Amino acid sequence: MKQLILKYAPEFLLNWAKRLKKNQRRKQLQKQQETKFLITKERLKEDLKKIGIHTGDSVLVHSSMSKIGFVEGGAKTIVEALFETVGETGTILFPTFPAKGRNKTHLEEHPFFDIKNTPSQMGSITEYFRTSGNVFRSFHPTDCVCAKGPLADYYTNSHFGQLTPYNEHSPFRKLCAEKGKILMLGTTLNGACTNLHTLEDAVDFKFPVYDKKIFEVKMIDAAGKESTMKTKVHNPEYSAKRNCDALKPMFEREQVLVNGMIGEAKSMLIDADAMLQSMIKNYNEKGVTMYTPFGS
Repeated sequence: MKQLILKYAPEFLLNWAKRLKKNQRRKQLQKQQETKFLITKERLKEDLKKIGIHTGDSVLVHSSMSKIGFVEGGAKTIVEALFETVGETGTILFPTFPAKGRNKTHLEEHPFFDIKNTPSQMGSITEYFRTSGNVFRSFHPTDCVCAKGPLADYYTNSHFGQLTPYNEHSPFRKLCAEKGKILMLGTTLNGACTNLHTLEDAVDFKFPVYDKKIFEVKMIDAAGKESTMKTKVHNPEYSAKRNCDALKPMFEREQVLVNGMIGEAKSMLIDADAMLQSMIKNYNEKGVTMYTPFGS
């Protein structure tokens, strides 16, 4: 029922519902602040360890600040908790995509990308992370990722010039190669799990998920030097067919995904490579995709 509502409801109604939900959550957080019911860094670290994050891990984090609760110190505390959990040998990554909506619309309106100055639209934690020190950002106009840690350069250094954003040169596939993890911190597969797209670039995918138009984008690197890059974006018509959350039971059965709580946020920790291998196997055997989660 929820999928039908999201698919057919007018956009103004969906936007109104989102604003209402945000306002309700804002009031809840304000009440927590007033009553001193705070989420501390130590609480976050305990929860991160409990869900399965260890020293030396590479973790790509999809986050929703409001779902966690009122965190003492805000985004800074969350990022510090992540780094103190993975330690000096671990690497933290965040998506820092510049589009507020569909990538196709974004590039039609903003056919340029400035690696240093184009902000992230993936939430307040990601923008704090992007602007903190010693962070590497992949040079990609729509699906850029920021990383910090020993493997940060490795994850981000070959995204430029790739026609599709989720191939073996992307941070997403490299995370699989390094047996990294994906933390869904208060987010859902439907709303945020970008690594689901790795299947589309890993096989001869049968659906036209990429738009026919190839965009040529002006790119500005960290030194201010301009260049151009060609890229594909996802086809909005096919994007509307996604039902990612319906894949969750399959991932749970195959022990790809575990559930937990971080602060007040319902969260998931995913084995990136195990998820890719599961998707490839179920696609080849049953035709399972995020567009056909129950098989073809």
